[in-house]
Amino acid sequence: MSDWITLAVAFSYLAILFLIAAWGDRRAETGRSVINSPLVYTLSIAVYCTAWTFYGSVGRATDSGPSFLLIYLGPTLAMLLGWVMIRKMVRIARAQRITSIADFISARYGKSGQLAALVTLIAVVAIMPYIALQLKAITISHAVLTEYPYSGSDVANKSFWMDKSFWVALVLGVFTILFGTRHLDASERHEGMVAAIAFESIIKLVAFLTLGFFVVFWLYNGPVDLLSQAAEHPDLINSMGLDAVPGGAVGWVGTLVLATLAFITLPRQFQVLVVENVDEAHLKRASWMFPLYLIAINLFVIPIAFAGVLLGGAAQEPDSFVLTLPLSAGLETLPLIVFIGGLAAATGMVIVETIALSTMISNHLVMPVLLRWKWLHLDPTRNLSGWLLGIRRIAILLILLLGYLYHALIGESYSLVTIGLVSFAAAAQFAPSLLLGLYWRGANSRGATLGLIGGFLVWAHTLLIPGFAQSGWLSMTLIEAGPWGIEWLKPYALFGLEGWDIYTHAIFWSLLVNVGLLVGISLFSRQNSLEQTQAALFTEGLRPDVMQTPLWLGQTTRGELYQLLNRYLGQASTQRVFRKFGDTQNPTADNEQIAPPDLISQAEQALTGALGSASARVLINSVVRGEALDLEAVLSILDTTSQTLEYNKRLEQKSAELVRIGEELRSANERLRELDRLKDEFVAMVSHELRTPLTSIRAFAEILRDSPTVEPEKQAHFLGVIVKESERLSRLIEEILDLARLESGRMRLNPERLDFKQLTQDSADAITQLYQERQVNLEVDLPETQAWVVADPDRLQQVVINLLDNARKFADSNNPQVKLKLQTWKKHWRLSVEDNGPGIAEEEREKVFEKFHQIQQQHGQSHDKSRPKGSGLGLPISRGIIAHLGGRLWVEGPQELTGARLIIELPKAPEEESSEAPATSQN
Repeated sequence: MSDWITLAVAFSYLAILFLIAAWGDRRAETGRSVINSPLVYTLSIAVYCTAWTFYGSVGRATDSGPSFLLIYLGPTLAMLLGWVMIRKMVRIARAQRITSIADFISARYGKSGQLAALVTLIAVVAIMPYIALQLKAITISHAVLTEYPYSGSDVANKSFWMDKSFWVALVLGVFTILFGTRHLDASERHEGMVAAIAFESIIKLVAFLTLGFFVVFWLYNGPVDLLSQAAEHPDLINSMGLDAVPGGAVGWVGTLVLATLAFITLPRQFQVLVVENVDEAHLKRASWMFPLYLIAINLFVIPIAFAGVLLGGAAQEPDSFVLTLPLSAGLETLPLIVFIGGLAAATGMVIVETIALSTMISNHLVMPVLLRWKWLHLDPTRNLSGWLLGIRRIAILLILLLGYLYHALIGESYSLVTIGLVSFAAAAQFAPSLLLGLYWRGANSRGATLGLIGGFLVWAHTLLIPGFAQSGWLSMTLIEAGPWGIEWLKPYALFGLEGWDIYTHAIFWSLLVNVGLLVGISLFSRQNSLEQTQAALFTEGLRPDVMQTPLWLGQTTRGELYQLLNRYLGQASTQRVFRKFGDTQNPTADNEQIAPPDLISQAEQALTGALGSASARVLINSVVRGEALDLEAVLSILDTTSQTLEYNKRLEQKSAELVRIGEELRSANERLRELDRLKDEFVAMVSHELRTPLTSIRAFAEILRDSPTVEPEKQAHFLGVIVKESERLSRLIEEILDLARLESGRMRLNPERLDFKQLTQDSADAITQLYQERQVNLEVDLPETQAWVVADPDRLQQVVINLLDNARKFADSNNPQVKLKLQTWKKHWRLSVEDNGPGIAEEEREKVFEKFHQIQQQHGQSHDKSRPKGSGLGLPISRGIIAHLGGRLWVEGPQELTGARLIIELPKAPEEESSEAPATSQN
């Protein structure tokens, strides 16, 4: 493909990227953020997928089988299981205006300038191989695209101005400067940059998926065809198996740990995960969306690796399969799309990484030196904000040139994946001080510093320096025999540990030294007061409003603060800070009013966003007379906050409890009113029922007393009425007494083993006369076998007769029918009484068992529609008796007829014949 076409397309793509970034920044300035979205946040995190992913995953799959997946399984686990920890980091960073991972670690350990500088130096050295990887990927992909079949290049014999990688580095440097350093305050989000990175994540995913579909469905007739052809080459299948993973099981674990830690500690990942986070709520959505992205972009890695190996020599190096496969098919457009996808993957990483590193270099390497120059403090009118931006821009160019230098010196000796893993192992050295600092208050700056130094030196000895030996810059005896011939110091077999892959070996020893020094020294040394304060704030970072507590007790004037901020931030940023604290007019440098603690803290945070926490602390100390709060004061604040939160929590609980109690009281009050109404109706009904027989008895008795000449037949009739009404009165009184006994627990039952079938038949016979008087058709369905239960025969028969009597009363007046059925049900006997009357509404089925509740008569039942049938005590008494016998009584909808269906359920008696009855129940 023509070189100029490739360059034109590449620069057109970069121009589009720049336009997207500019558009994003303009939207942010007008308050219409384009990155305040979980999707955009997820796509920005996908900057993790660099040229290593786009080109190197296929190469690693070809050489080491499925081990390439571990590089993505680590971040997946970090997002799925560790998003709460990342949320804590986001909250802390936002509160303290953290600008980088160096600033975060420095702030945790007492805002130590020395520790921040150390983290910055390690980050620069660690990321140089990674930037070299991107430069190498862009250069080689361009060469493959324009010179296929590509024969390789001899970088060592070229002048740097003839090396395309050098010019790629410069172009990326200029491009990064254009939209990556527009604002001095690095804690202000680079919205344009994030929008551009999200766009690049879409481009590289679409490009890789397009290539995957081409390989599977164009070069081959689907995945089955591809796999069947690959199966014909046993060596190919074996190379993709688990046995091909370097280091075996230990290698799996080591690579997984390495990828998990690097995902959190790589400067660019910290930048997009923490610093550029708009809303911490986006983390929860990204915790599952980002793993889906990783699955999608790795979906076709194995098929492409298979196809590349099957293609043979035309596919060239495994790292180039993604380009050589479409080129070998004679295509032009698809290779160009793939090239742009690889360019997006590489430029995204370079842009974010260089911005993060330039901020760290400016704030933690350059600024501490400049702050020691007297002329910076003696000239209060000099505005340094523009000058500080210039430092960052120069740092961007230097970072990329250092990356090019690494590429030129040893980059050709390693594959893309190898270079990436070297950087991963270096970045992982930040993990102990970062993660332990979030949860262990006792970790101090001395332990963190020595731990980082120890871990970094082990990393350099086991991975970095051997790279120079393999490139010919050092003797190979360093690897083969160890330095100075000391075998136990061999870089790939330190202390005699052999058989592991070099990356697991390096991460094991470096982290062992790092964690050991951090924990050991922290246990045997003390923190200063600021370290203690910051440790308390960081470990309690998830407490609401803790990080917003002003921590200054010293004093200064508003004028001194204004002068300091104006010198380093510029007038516009300074005025924004002061207007938050009551300066409605433009603040001035001659204002002698005492600055409140909140303003001092806000000023420090503003300087932290621009210069880093260590430099900001130095500058604030230069104008504030006094110290920050000590640990005791901070802990007191934390305790007060905790107590307040606990008190608020208790108040909320009490409030909820009061609401619940209020609802219960309202419900109980309504129920009491209902019971009171039912009681009045019951008393009225009972009074009526009692008066009716008493009135009849009194009337006929008076007739007999006052009329001695009444005929004998009439006398006999009157006496019969008196006896009948007396019996009715006795029954009513007995029901009331039964109810009282049940409620007081004084009802005595005499349970015995009896045949429920025979008792049911006897009950039906006893009520036959009443059924015949009203011409009610009673159908009795009894089992053939005996139905043994343990019950009080008199009381049980009382219940059955009561149910039959109720069914008689409520059966349909035109064609009254009642069905009595006894059947077995699991370990119980069930007796059902069903009528064809109007039935019982579902909402009334439990109420009928209440002692004050009665069902009004329905149409067609009687001429008296208002008066209930019976006293309303029969069913409550019946349920109480059955419950005392260990059974149940309830109402169901009709099954065979149309009315109500009441069911008695009693447990079956034990199988053995026994005349012994259980103990009398008095409950």
